[in-house]
Amino acid sequence: MSPRHIALAVLVTAVWGVNFVLIDVGLKNFPPLLFCALRFAVVAVPAVFFVGPPKVAWRWVLAVGFVLGVLKFGSLFLGMHAGMPAGLSSLVLQGQAVCTALFAAGMLRERPGPQRIAGLALATAGIALAALDNGSGGPAKAFALVIAAAVFWGLSNVLTRKAAPPDLLRWMVWVSAVPPLPLLVLSLLVEGPRADLHALVSITPVGLGAVGYVGLLSTLFGFGAWGFLLREYDASAVAPYSLLVPVFGMTSAWLLLGEAITPLAGGAALLVIAGIGLSAVRPEYLDRVRRRLRPTRGAGAGAASGPSTARAPLPRP
Repeated sequence: MSPRHIALAVLVTAVWGVNFVLIDVGLKNFPPLLFCALRFAVVAVPAVFFVGPPKVAWRWVLAVGFVLGVLKFGSLFLGMHAGMPAGLSSLVLQGQAVCTALFAAGMLRERPGPQRIAGLALATAGIALAALDNGSGGPAKAFALVIAAAVFWGLSNVLTRKAAPPDLLRWMVWVSAVPPLPLLVLSLLVEGPRADLHALVSITPVGLGAVGYVGLLSTLFGFGAWGFLLREYDASAVAPYSLLVPVFGMTSAWLLLGEAITPLAGGAALLVIAGIGLSAVRPEYLDRVRRRLRPTRGAGAGAASGPSTARAPLPRP
């Protein structure tokens, strides 16, 4: 990837990481389900008139819109509202990589190799360590809701694979058009019309900023830029940058919200990032790296026979 596109990939992951802080801010201004509905409404309402039809079957738009928008983000917002810290949420949500592999095995008949299985086992151990850390001071219900969000995200990933949308930005706009109405109905039933009306009437610039960030910046800009990178480069070159999301998420929560990063949380982050990284790297790439680092037989023989002025060839970049 070119330096400019590397910078873009890092910027997108930074936007997605800080997104968890803005979700935390928004939840202080809105009931969670109403906030989630507003998040998708600001994406879909103006954009559907400009992007054109989704170019995939409507059943996939409705399915992914419901699973990703209502179930995944609804569970995430409810979990964070129930007490799940923003930084830890950004980490635990990466369990979607494990869930995606499990759903892909069952629905797409994909069989992960030993390297991917080892990586997913590492990531699962990291999530378990995060659960242990959260269990010492956080509500179990909140943690379970974020785990559920990771499960629904994994399912939506596999459904998106089956839909195979040709334009990721257009796809996200139409997927975002599905959740607002169901989420609004759920909000009225669960959170009550009085709470919703009070939040809308007493809306503040901070609340508006949180809605704008999680909707326009995190969703439209984030997925649009990510889709552009995936069109320009192989997925194996782009996907590893997503490992920076919990790094930015936990760091920004520490800096902006004062959330402590405990030794257990730090260890969990290392395990999750290492595990997902191992599962994302292609085995042939690792084999190529090993071959480049392995000394040649001739160089080893020369070294054994005594000093020589000849140098072993350096591995090619």
